[in-house]
Amino acid sequence: MIGMVRGIIWAVDSDRVVLDVQGVGFLLLVPSGYLANLKPGDERTFYTHLLVREDDLTLIGFYQREEKDLFLQLLGVTGVGPKAALSILSAFPVKQVKSAILREDASLLTEVPGIGSKIAKRVILELKEKLKDKEQDSEPDEQVIPGGRMNEAFDTLLVLGFSRNEARDALSRVDEKGVQSTEERIKEALRLLAKTRGE
Repeated sequence: MIGMVRGIIWAVDSDRVVLDVQGVGFLLLVPSGYLANLKPGDERTFYTHLLVREDDLTLIGFYQREEKDLFLQLLGVTGVGPKAALSILSAFPVKQVKSAILREDASLLTEVPGIGSKIAKRVILELKEKLKDKEQDSEPDEQVIPGGRMNEAFDTLLVLGFSRNEARDALSRVDEKGVQSTEERIKEALRLLAKTRGE
């Protein structure tokens, strides 16, 4: 099993990237929100999951371990396949997805293309208790509460006119640096977004 790869972005396609790892090109399927901020020549690290099918091996890459963990949990839900799980992670940040599940907010999940009411309710039914148990084991600052500190930076970026994908990707990169306070997360995200847009 390949759990992590680090290398140089070689090429960016419509839904995947080629990562050059010491001369070997790994083809990674990634959440669509990553693509806007991936450029050939960038060095990146991805947490990975190898999806094995009868006629295909697909390597899926994530910026953060919690994204990979949630992807695997979604795959365990009856009726949710890799495409649907990736669509959910492409549409919303991990913390917002978890918050929706814990609050039984099926309407947010149905905003994702391909996720109907039946599947959204099943995701909530099968994952709510599992997520609740994990949240109780977390530090207080890591718990997801609607409108709380962890969502404030994301909401602020949306108000400033950035797309969900731009906000999610920027904050993922900020969180990789270990930035904690909401104010600093917003400032750092804005710096990254301005650089991406060439402002």
